[in-house]
Amino acid sequence: MYGIDLDTPGLMQQRTWRWLRIRILGLLSAESRLNHHFAPPEPKPKGGLRRGAQPR
Repeated sequence: MYGIDLDTPGLMQQRTWRWLRIRILGLLSAESRLNHHFAPPEPKPKGGLRRGAQPR
């Protein structure tokens, strides 16, 4: 998503922890594999409610 260039020699040593934190938090809040790993979608209920039925 961000195109972080981790393979450029010495570049990550120039970055701040704040820079990295912002990118990680952005990836966690965006629709991504990282987001699904740490916050998987809740399973959908099977069958659902019948017409006119009240939830418990």
